[in-house]
Amino acid sequence: MDEKKSKVILHGMWASSYAKRVEIALKLKGIPYEYVEEDLQNKTESLTQLNPVHKKIPVLVHDGKPVAESLVILEYIDETWQNSPRLLPEDPYERAQVRFWASYINQQVFEVMGRVVSQEGEALAKTAEEAQERFKVLEDGLKKHFPNKMTREDDDVGLLEIIITATFGNHKVYHEVIGVKIIDPVNTPALYNWIECLRELPVMKEVEIPRDRLVNSLQCYRQKLLQQAANA
Repeated sequence: MDEKKSKVILHGMWASSYAKRVEIALKLKGIPYEYVEEDLQNKTESLTQLNPVHKKIPVLVHDGKPVAESLVILEYIDETWQNSPRLLPEDPYERAQVRFWASYINQQVFEVMGRVVSQEGEALAKTAEEAQERFKVLEDGLKKHFPNKMTREDDDVGLLEIIITATFGNHKVYHEVIGVKIIDPVNTPALYNWIECLRELPVMKEVEIPRDRLVNSLQCYRQKLLQQAANA
C-alpha cells in the first residue's frame, strides 16, 4: 500500500479514552491524519452515517472507508500499516493474552470505574471495593503473563500499553475528583509503575490531556450523574 496516498480521518472527542487509544496508535505508526472533534451531546450527521450501529466515537475513516470500535481500529491499523512498532505480538499465545487482558479492561474494569464516577457515600465505598478487586485481578495477570515487560521508548509500546495508558493514565485525577484511590504503588505496584513509565514516553506526552481541563470536565460530569440519580 502506498501510505502517502492514504487519507486518514479520526472522529473523536478530546476526553475520550477510547479515541485517545487510536490517537496514540496513529502517532506511534507515524500515520498522518486529520482529526475531527465531535460533540457527543450534538452528534454530527457525518458521525451517525459513519457509525450507524452505535453512533459513537472513535471512528477511523481510511480512504473513505469507516472502521468503528477502538479495539477493532487498533488491530486494523496494525494490519494495514505493518511498520514498527507492531501493536500485537507475533507469538500466537502472547497475542491471545494481550487480547484477553485488553478485553478484561474494556468489559470488567472500565464498567466498574463508570459506576465509581456516578456514586457517593456508601454506594461509592462498596463499588470502590469491587473496583479494587478487579484491579487486583488485572495486577496479578500482568505479573503472570508479562513479568519481564519493559517499556523504555515509543517502539516498546503495543496494544495493551496503549489501552492501559489511555484508560488509566489519569487515575490520579480521578482520585482527586472522586476521593477514591484504586491504583497505587502498594496494592497495584506492577500496574502503577507501568503507567508511570508509559506516561513519560514522548508519544504519550504528545497526546496528554491538560490536567485542569480534565479535572473540570470530570467534576461537571460527576455532578450531572449524581443529580440525575437524585432526581430518578
